[in-house]
Amino acid sequence: MTMTMTMTMTMTMTMTMTRTLLTMAIAAATFTVSTAHANSDLSNVCPTPIRMADTGIEGMGPLAEAFGPFAEAFEETTGLTLEMFSLSNRTAAGTALQYDDVDLVFAGPSEFVLFDRESDIEILFAIERPHYGSSFYVPADSDIQSLEDLAGHRVALKDVGSTSGHIFPSQMLVDAGLDIDRDLEIIMAGDARIAALVNGDVDAMGGGNRDIEEIQAMDPNGEYRVIATSDVLPGDPVVMRGSLDDACKTALRSTLEENSDTLWNALIATDRNEDKFLNRDSSLGFDRTNEDYDVVRQAYEAAGIPL
Repeated sequence: MTMTMTMTMTMTMTMTMTRTLLTMAIAAATFTVSTAHANSDLSNVCPTPIRMADTGIEGMGPLAEAFGPFAEAFEETTGLTLEMFSLSNRTAAGTALQYDDVDLVFAGPSEFVLFDRESDIEILFAIERPHYGSSFYVPADSDIQSLEDLAGHRVALKDVGSTSGHIFPSQMLVDAGLDIDRDLEIIMAGDARIAALVNGDVDAMGGGNRDIEEIQAMDPNGEYRVIATSDVLPGDPVVMRGSLDDACKTALRSTLEENSDTLWNALIATDRNEDKFLNRDSSLGFDRTNEDYDVVRQAYEAAGIPL
């Protein structure tokens, strides 16, 4: 057997095992709401159960707690049985979309542009948040007045790949004329970013617009300033695999839009989602297009971060 044939067989076996493991993981990590109405028109054009994944929650208990009311409202309005499962790894979620192992995915803007490179996907709706953007914070008594002043300083950002906590702050620094590899020291601090700023371990912090609430909660007697803020970012999209029947995609989008208030209230009925999404003007939006996320692609490119 030639080396080429051996490598080909090995790659084929590896891909098969990967898909098998993914399928097993999905089967082992689902919760199903089974109150669907069998006479729904959607059941004639859409698969049932319809499979929805979330990439931001690990474990079925937390997933059920976060999305149980939404799953019930989804079923009541569509008549489709809904299976939800968690895939904390964005690569696994992209693979699931690519191989039709999942029909819908709750995603972030960064995940959307990543999935769009690998799979045929469309946007079902987006969670629109007028407060969703990036800001940079410094102590009130800091000499730093602008992003340009961050040269030579230590700056905390959130997680690698976070839209508002990494990608857009990086672009903002680049747009300010800074080389993010040479002109300043960036610390990817994750959830510790707030403490890093409050404790003086860094001179500034870049993150979401609502991070100021966490800063004030951790240091109620401290004073902080915002030195830069981004434009409002496109909302977190729920994406559909492109291979769904067109009639299903059209009917599903129309039905959910007609019942958007009911679905929105169900989505924010849990503590996790209320804290993450609730804002006076937040809502489900059904007008987002692929092109709306070009700003995210441009942010990756400007910051020199590969998708």
